[in-house]
Amino acid sequence: MIKTGSTMMLDRAEPAHCTVCCCTLANKILMVLFMVLLIFATLFGNLVTLAVVVGTKHFHTSQGYLKASLAVADLAVGMFVVPLSVYAEVHLMVAESAPEWTSNNSQLVNFHPCNIIGPIFAGCTFVSITTIFLLTIERSIAVLRPLHKDSFITRKRTTILIFLSWVGSFFLAVSPMVFSSEIALEYNSCSRMCNYALGTIGEFPSQAWNILLLFPAFDFTLLGSTVVINIISLSSIRQHSKHRKTLAETEIQTTSNPTFSDIKAAKTIGTLTVAFTASFTPIAVFVVGNVLGNKWCNFSFFAFWILATNSCWNVIIYSVRDQKFRLCAHKLLMPSQRQNTTKT
Repeated sequence: MIKTGSTMMLDRAEPAHCTVCCCTLANKILMVLFMVLLIFATLFGNLVTLAVVVGTKHFHTSQGYLKASLAVADLAVGMFVVPLSVYAEVHLMVAESAPEWTSNNSQLVNFHPCNIIGPIFAGCTFVSITTIFLLTIERSIAVLRPLHKDSFITRKRTTILIFLSWVGSFFLAVSPMVFSSEIALEYNSCSRMCNYALGTIGEFPSQAWNILLLFPAFDFTLLGSTVVINIISLSSIRQHSKHRKTLAETEIQTTSNPTFSDIKAAKTIGTLTVAFTASFTPIAVFVVGNVLGNKWCNFSFFAFWILATNSCWNVIIYSVRDQKFRLCAHKLLMPSQRQNTTKT
């Protein structure tokens, strides 16, 4: 899961600046190969996730809806964001000159691809963060209030929350251009992605700076809250485990504890949170450095693309942590083996 608007505050780098990814032809080829593999991994993994969730009645739940929303956001990164970077870099290698739009920001040309790709990248990142937050809330209710789970968590409420998360995320993604004429979009020569930047002004005006600060404020608030809630849920799971051992010894049973599947799902969401936090940490470090006046061109490339690789990790986490998902995905990918097993 891609890719955050809060990190798109890169200063505009000189086109001729040599970065670690692009100093030699071999580096350029490896970079493009990495991007192409990332596209295929992201599309394959998230299409499998959608097929399993949509095609299996077991996953037609609030948690399944949220996982499908997360998969769609990651899928958009693989379909739109990364391919534009591949096109720009391949064009640079083949024609020995970058496309004209990569040398200018969106205020200097009639049509700039980053006007579309930039908000998609930022919006999908915000959707991913809000969806992981909602998954954490949903699992925490199942763990902390198991008797009230069915009354609090409904598919209708989840659908409404998913819709609001998409609308709110993309509104936040386009807000810099809507509320400030000084902010533009550009293809940055450091990150090799579409980033938010200043238009024709050389330094940050206070209004533009305040608007861009909405991004890190949103990211850090939701991600920090998600981590705290996961810690509370996992601590509660440990207490329940100890309580169950005591009840097993005394042969007393209770229905007020969360089910094994709820506990397993909570641990899976915890793993998702850890993976997203790990991929987001380099971006957080970069943002702090950027605010302090450091460009860190090479580091920005690695920070952005580490975050982009998160878009293909979710299906791996589901496959490892969720046995039901793993079995359904295996049947989907190997139908002939399933038929042979049935006949036997």
